[in-house]
Amino acid sequence: MKQLNWLGLLVALSLPQAQAANQEIRALFQPDSAKPNKNAFVNKTPNSGYCATYPAECAGYGMFSIRLPVRFTSSRYVSTFDWVGAKAPAGWRRLTVTNPDTQATETVEVRISGMGSRYVLSDAATRLAGGSTSLEGHRRLWTTDSWVHGIPAPCRYSGVGAYGAEDFRYFWKTPTEGFCFKIPTAHISWMYFDTLDFAYELRTPNPLGMSSGRYTGSMVYTLGPGGDFDMGPLMQPNDSNLTLDFVLDVQHTLKVDIPPGGNRVVLEPQGGWQRWLDSGRKPVRLYRDQIFHISASSAFTMKFECEHGVGWGTGCAIVNDAGYAGLVEVSVSLPDGLTNSAGQPVKRQLLERSTKTTFQPSRYVDRRPGTLHFEVSEQQTGWMIEKSTDRPYSGNITVIWDSEVG
Repeated sequence: MKQLNWLGLLVALSLPQAQAANQEIRALFQPDSAKPNKNAFVNKTPNSGYCATYPAECAGYGMFSIRLPVRFTSSRYVSTFDWVGAKAPAGWRRLTVTNPDTQATETVEVRISGMGSRYVLSDAATRLAGGSTSLEGHRRLWTTDSWVHGIPAPCRYSGVGAYGAEDFRYFWKTPTEGFCFKIPTAHISWMYFDTLDFAYELRTPNPLGMSSGRYTGSMVYTLGPGGDFDMGPLMQPNDSNLTLDFVLDVQHTLKVDIPPGGNRVVLEPQGGWQRWLDSGRKPVRLYRDQIFHISASSAFTMKFECEHGVGWGTGCAIVNDAGYAGLVEVSVSLPDGLTNSAGQPVKRQLLERSTKTTFQPSRYVDRRPGTLHFEVSEQQTGWMIEKSTDRPYSGNITVIWDSEVG
């Protein structure tokens, strides 16, 4: 028997380009025997920024965050007639990822679910807006309270903020796309946002329908006034674009275990030979059911090859030393969770020599039992017994499981 083992799926990003920020997003699919029904990618991109600083605030919402060294600086003073804030590309956007080895494509969806930074002021908040403490100064500086408590719609509170005399770090959830603006109550000579923090969500394809390998693709966002990431008409970024480069790396498994001695198949009539010898009748058929255990997380094919060719039927010949031959048909039954190309359960499905038959998992199957059925029909059984002359029939049949479906 030939056994092939396969590994899985990741999502990665590209190297930085001039005048643009780049970030890698990684996702991995590896079948997990402890969670066979979990057929999803796992985000492997390390958190930075908000979720790295406050992991508990993100864990409950399934949020991931990234901090990039993109700085937004005011092009002039910020007056009480100006506004600053945040607009993120919160709607779902689609991109195509491609396996360069097979040219197979899949669709990934991504949305920005949160956005934040740390604003730095030209002077202490208390000197700009008054107040006895830094927190009071930051609250007085804006018409709608601080950047943690006075969150403008459509943005929402994220849980935690941090501040100093001249700076305030915040992070807002962005459930829908729209500008969330703050208006100062006092003149600010200059200000800047020192980083771009964002949270993201992914919708990834079903990995069970993908072949093993690496799939790559990119999503480009614009930065600055009127762009995808916008912090206000006065706030100019030091990068004009942000590119997210995705690499989906699927690590599938295909493994078949044959019990010890299972490579030797002895064909017998039902109940054994003695029963038929005692009755004086010819057996109706010869057969053997051979159990195997299979682990599979992606489509695979099965076929068999014969030591002795035959000019009819779909099976293999077994021959005796007198030159007579009989035909052995091969079929397979697979465990629940594996279906044929029509999506039906696999029960005694006939295989054909040198012709691939495709099977597909609906979930990860981990070391579940299947059966190979070897059978000689009644007509062939009668012929073989008549021509046996006490000479046994033999021949090799090689069954091949292959994760290369194409």
